[in-house]
Amino acid sequence: MAFEYAPAPESRAIVDIAPSYGLFIDGEFVESSGQDRSKTISPATEEVLAEYTQAQADDVDRAVKAARKAFEKWSALPGSERAKYLFRVARIVQERSRELAVLETLDNGKPIRETRDVDLPLVAAHFFYYAGWADKLEHAGFGPAPRPLGVAGQVIPWNFPLLMLAWKVAPALATGNTVVLKPAETTPLSALFFADVCRQAGLPKGVVNIVTGDGRTGAALVAHPDVDKVAFTGSTAVGKEIARTVAGTRKRLTLELGGKGANIVFDDAPIDQAVEGIVDGIFFNQGQVCCAGSRLLVQESVQEEVLDALKRRLSTLRLGDPLDKNTDIGAINSAEQLARITALAERGEAEGAERWSPACELPSAGYWFAPTLFTGVTQAHTVAREEIFGPVLSVLTFRTPDEAVAKANNTPYGLSAGVWTEKGSRILAVANKLRAGVVWSNTFNKFDPTSPFGGYKESGFGREGGRHGLEAYLAPSSLEGER
Repeated sequence: MAFEYAPAPESRAIVDIAPSYGLFIDGEFVESSGQDRSKTISPATEEVLAEYTQAQADDVDRAVKAARKAFEKWSALPGSERAKYLFRVARIVQERSRELAVLETLDNGKPIRETRDVDLPLVAAHFFYYAGWADKLEHAGFGPAPRPLGVAGQVIPWNFPLLMLAWKVAPALATGNTVVLKPAETTPLSALFFADVCRQAGLPKGVVNIVTGDGRTGAALVAHPDVDKVAFTGSTAVGKEIARTVAGTRKRLTLELGGKGANIVFDDAPIDQAVEGIVDGIFFNQGQVCCAGSRLLVQESVQEEVLDALKRRLSTLRLGDPLDKNTDIGAINSAEQLARITALAERGEAEGAERWSPACELPSAGYWFAPTLFTGVTQAHTVAREEIFGPVLSVLTFRTPDEAVAKANNTPYGLSAGVWTEKGSRILAVANKLRAGVVWSNTFNKFDPTSPFGGYKESGFGREGGRHGLEAYLAPSSLEGER
C-alpha cells in the first residue's frame, strides 16, 4: 500500500505584497503619467495579488533618461567597484530567497520546490558569476579594453520572471551598462521586489529602472532612440517584430525565442534515468519552458518499454497547490495560455494522434492542465510542429541515428535537444549533427551560469550566460562613433 503525502504548504506570511505598485525609476517608486492600471492574479486561485501601473511612452522616456544619466558614473567605476554591488545583490537574494520563492510561486503558478530549489539558487549564482567578471573584462576575449554600450532595454517573459531578470541584468551591470527592464504583464511582482533588493544593496540611482505594462510598454522601450541594446526573451512572433523595429538602427539585439526541443532516446539508454529526464524535460514548470523537450524521439526497439515506464512515472506526479512542497505540477500561468494549450491538444486529437493523461483531479479554481502524452504522432501533426508551451509531450519513433537526427532537425526552431545513450561516441556524433544551441547528454534542463544558452533559426540569436553572455553588452575599444 502506497503512503499518502500529507499537505506541506509553505507559508504565505513571509511575503508582504502591497495592494498597488508604481514604476521604479531613478531609484524611487513613482506614479505613471497615465491612469491605466492592471491586476496580477494568482494562477492557482485566481485571486488578485496586486495592482500595477501600465507605463506610458513618456514613462519609458523618463526611465531611459534616468539610465542614461546614471550610465556616465556607473560605467566610469572600476570593475572591482561594480563587482561589489553585484556581490551584494547576490547575497541579498540569498538572504531573501524564501520570500522571493514564495512570491514567484504565487505570481507565476509554478511549484514552490522549483522556485526554491532551482530558480532562486540560479538567480544568486548568476549575480555571483558576473560579479567575478566585472574586473576581468579585458581577459574575456572581446578586445583589450572593451567598453559598455550604454542603456540596455530588456524585456523578459513570465515563465521564469526572476531568473530571466538575472540572466539579463547581471551581465549588463557587470560590463558597465545601465538597465531599463520590462517584466511580463502577468508576473511583474518579483521584478518590483528586485527593485527593493537594488535599493537594499545601495545600487546608485538610475542604474536599474523597472517599467511595468503590457506589449505597448515593451514596444515603446524597444523603439526608444536612446536605447543602445535590446535583449528580449519570449515568443518568436514578438521577436520578429522587435527585429523589424531595430533594423536599420545602431542598436545591438539579442533574441531568445521559442523552441520545439527533441529528446532522443536510443535503445541502449538507461531507461529509468531517461524517463526521469523526459519528465524533467517537458513537465518542469508545466512545460512552460522555451527549451522544453516537447518532442520525444524513441528508438523503435525500446518504444514500448519506455512508454510503459513513462506512463507509470506520470501516474505518480502530484498536481495541485503550488505552495505545497509535495506538488510536482503547478498551475498554468494565465487563462490565455491555458486556452492555447487546450486548443492545440484538441487539434492533436482531431488530427488522429492518441492522447493519454494519468488519472488527475483538477482543482475547481485556477488554471490547470493535466500532464498529457500523444502517441502515434508523425512529423505532420501540429503537436509535433508547433510550440505548445504546456505540459504536452509528443512521441515519435526512429530506427537509425541518421533518422533521429533528421527528425530532430526537422523544425523551424533550434534551441535545445537531448541525447540518451551509454555510448560516448554516439553522444558526440549525434550532438555534432543537431542544429540546436544546447545539447544535453543523459540529462535535460540543467543550467549553470558559466554555460552559454541560446538558439539558431527561429529560436533567435545571441547567447546568455557564461563568458559569451558578456559580448552582447560590450563594444571593442577600437570602434568609433558608438557610445
